[in-house]
Amino acid sequence: MRVPSRSPGQRSGPPGFPVRRRPPSIPPGPASPVPDLDAYRAAVAELLVEVGALAGAPGAAARQVLVDQRLREPAIAVVLDATSQGLVGARETLLLEMARHQPGPHSCADLTALVRGYLLSRIDIMWWRDAVPFLTDDEVPRSTELVDLEWLRRRDLLSFRYAEQPRTLFGRGMRAVRHRLRPVATPRAEGLIFPRARREVVALLNDIGREFAATAPPGSPPMWVTSLVRSREHQHRLRRLGHAALVPSAHCLGWAADLAGEGWDRPGVRDALAGILLARQRAGEINVVDEGRVWHVCLAPFAARRLRRAYETEMAA
Repeated sequence: MRVPSRSPGQRSGPPGFPVRRRPPSIPPGPASPVPDLDAYRAAVAELLVEVGALAGAPGAAARQVLVDQRLREPAIAVVLDATSQGLVGARETLLLEMARHQPGPHSCADLTALVRGYLLSRIDIMWWRDAVPFLTDDEVPRSTELVDLEWLRRRDLLSFRYAEQPRTLFGRGMRAVRHRLRPVATPRAEGLIFPRARREVVALLNDIGREFAATAPPGSPPMWVTSLVRSREHQHRLRRLGHAALVPSAHCLGWAADLAGEGWDRPGVRDALAGILLARQRAGEINVVDEGRVWHVCLAPFAARRLRRAYETEMAA
């Protein structure tokens, strides 16, 4: 599939701007049998129960042994081995993340949450193992694979909301004041550092946003997107600040998004969004990770072509 060199969402860029050529990110088809993801998620759930039972510093060594052993089981190993790191690399990375884990305001609350987030997000990495990451901040605004969300928002072509990350001290101060005055008006999140996304991801979020608006309790706020594409440079920046930013990550490939999972003052809103996301996961369209404050969502490769056509149809209309 050929990717157009320009789209309506990219007209804001200066003509002749240098663009790094990147190979297509959507694979032509599955290269090997798809692992049983239901069995993988069930095995991860069992492991999380055991990790939680060994909470506390005295259980650190036992947790390391437990995780090292359980990751070798076929239901888990087949997925990890299909990632870009392979089984050995994925296992070593998780064990290192566990050894370095320090609870904080931006990190996972406990080791169970860390293990859950890491293992479930490896489905993303298995799906998109051949995709090329955005390495630096400069690559993101130059990419022809991404469209400008502001261009789409101004033309009422988005069924979700987002906020850009403030770039100045004054902007951060104003955001803090708004949160104090209206704590449920917007989610407590840093906002998008790059208001850009893949066309397929825009179509997916529009689909989910419309379904959420139709099924959420009356008076519910629109769906909020708190994070989209990030460069690997920014991912390491987040890690240095203490955030639970995993590497590799589907955010650095442009195929993941985080949806606000808290901050609503109406009962049933979170359950409505959860039902939509989990139904789509059961259909194999997305992978979902409940991270508490946000729902991490990654688009499956097989659904990308349909959503690309949906985006192009909507833009043509």
